[in-house]
Amino acid sequence: MDQIRTGKFIAELRKEHHLTQQQLGDRIGVTNKTVSRWENGNYMPDIDMLLILSQEFQVSVNELLSGKKLNDAEFRKNADENILAVSRQNVFSFAERKRFWISKWRKDHIALFVVMGIMDMIYLVCCFVFMEPVLIGLTGIIFVAEYGWQNNQMMIYVENHLYGNNNQGTV
Repeated sequence: MDQIRTGKFIAELRKEHHLTQQQLGDRIGVTNKTVSRWENGNYMPDIDMLLILSQEFQVSVNELLSGKKLNDAEFRKNADENILAVSRQNVFSFAERKRFWISKWRKDHIALFVVMGIMDMIYLVCCFVFMEPVLIGLTGIIFVAEYGWQNNQMMIYVENHLYGNNNQGTV
């Protein structure tokens, strides 16, 4: 599936039907700028829009995704390739997926934050009750180490989910 080829094919079909980008957009419920972005290969129509376009131009969704009209043999070959290509595409961007997994890890590990917070409070109380300079001096180091450990565990979890390696041997 080639986004640029698909865009050129949409433009070709539109011109064959003697439509402007504005006219096509009006007929299918999008702006002329959206049509232009598809035709330039900047964006890919979503699945629902591919179905509408295929009906408008009397071609199959498979042909739209292939960027050309197909004979029977090509149709079968490209169908499998196009299904796999579309299934690999995510609706959400990488940054959105990353934010989701970070948020999920934090929600799933709220008990860890509570326990670590209680331990930190006990430690701080002990530091000031006993007024030991060594304990007070270690406070910053302990807090930074805790934060680093939690952040490391979170990023391992996030990367395992983002990159498909769900073998989680960590917290």
